[in-house]
Amino acid sequence: MLQGIHHITAITGDAAGNVQFHAGLLGLRLVKTTVNHDEPGVYHLYYGDEGGRPRTLLTFFEVPGAAPGQPGGGMFHSISWRVPDGASLDFWERRLTEYGTRVERGEGSVRFADPEGLAHVLLARGTRDDDRPAQADGVPDEHAIREIIGVEAISLKPERTRAALVEGLGMADLGDTLVVGSGEHVGSVRLHDEAVSRGMPGGGTIHHVAFASPDDHHKRWRERMTDAHLLPTQVVDRIYFRSIYTREPGGLLVEVATNGPGFAVDEDPEVMGQALVLPPWLEEHRAVIEARLTPIENPRAPR
Repeated sequence: MLQGIHHITAITGDAAGNVQFHAGLLGLRLVKTTVNHDEPGVYHLYYGDEGGRPRTLLTFFEVPGAAPGQPGGGMFHSISWRVPDGASLDFWERRLTEYGTRVERGEGSVRFADPEGLAHVLLARGTRDDDRPAQADGVPDEHAIREIIGVEAISLKPERTRAALVEGLGMADLGDTLVVGSGEHVGSVRLHDEAVSRGMPGGGTIHHVAFASPDDHHKRWRERMTDAHLLPTQVVDRIYFRSIYTREPGGLLVEVATNGPGFAVDEDPEVMGQALVLPPWLEEHRAVIEARLTPIENPRAPR
């Protein structure tokens, strides 16, 4: 069985502003500063909890100057996060408002968007013994964001998407919500029932969603996806995890990623994210790559 949402990858047109919002204001840890392996002239930024663990990860591909996108058919949108309780929601309502972010307070929730329009929802869902909240200035541990627990999906062919996610990825069908995982490792996909026009990728939109697989189950998921006619890719080594991708019939780009080996494989855990890390095959091009990248300021880096 898959173990919830491994990570969500979105698009930003402004890497510096993205770091300021997600690591500065939201208090997530920038756990890896690297580049898009498929397009190494741009950043791939990873945010998460203190250890950069699966199910806490929000990542961004930078497309410098990207125009705002528009969520629509064939796209995921609206990320739901777990925070401890109502007092945490009060804290985030105050903090976001003080920093000029528009907030919608609901019963048990706080809704807002990042500066490029990526929608977030904070939900009061308690704590767990294994929580490792990121250490950030101005964000007390008792109110810190814990993990990703859900995402919404807009399909061009909702019923075919439902069948693909249930048959190919083993999700439980609960009507308008599909559940992935069990026990403490659960995520949800809220599937819109009506087909709509195709979305427009751009800044503030989600590129894909990855679901977490135990390392030793990973190849079996590729076999199951193949049996469900989802045409998965070969296993791709992303250094920090191994990935299989497919674009299901409703247009959603889906990934199954291993839990390991994790972000400490090429950096000391104490300083993860503070320096630009390149995969070995790009190291000889470091000077050229660094010259193309926009300078960013990691709140965790020594000044």
